[in-house]
Amino acid sequence: MTEDNSAAKELVETLRDGERGYASAAEKLRSSDRADWATTLQRFSEQRSAFRQEIVDLGHRYDEDVDQSGTAAAALHRGWIALKDALTGDDAGSVLGACVTGENHAVSEYEKALGSDLSAGFREVVTRQHAAVVAARDEVAALQGVD
Repeated sequence: MTEDNSAAKELVETLRDGERGYASAAEKLRSSDRADWATTLQRFSEQRSAFRQEIVDLGHRYDEDVDQSGTAAAALHRGWIALKDALTGDDAGSVLGACVTGENHAVSEYEKALGSDLSAGFREVVTRQHAAVVAARDEVAALQGVD
């Protein structure tokens, strides 16, 4: 397995988790007193979906199937998200806190990928997406400070 392939599989799993997590968080906040935040979270869910598809499409160009579920680390992370989700309830601040935690994980996965020996084309995609994920994390973290 090439380093591109390995990194792509991990990022696809992370992005899938982010897509689902943001969609779930947006749904929880839609009928709350912070419904405006739901729009932001839904936008990030859609962004994660687009990022995931971009990596999958890039893999297909090289005859690689990077859209496979299944690493133990990703499964553990998904399990943690489910547990965190069960504990946070519908409190807007807790929902945002869970999103920031998920984004911190995503940032670390991107940084791990960038520490690998990636091909130039894939490194460009990962670098661009990494910057957007960091910006999203910072935007969600900033919402936590809004009362």
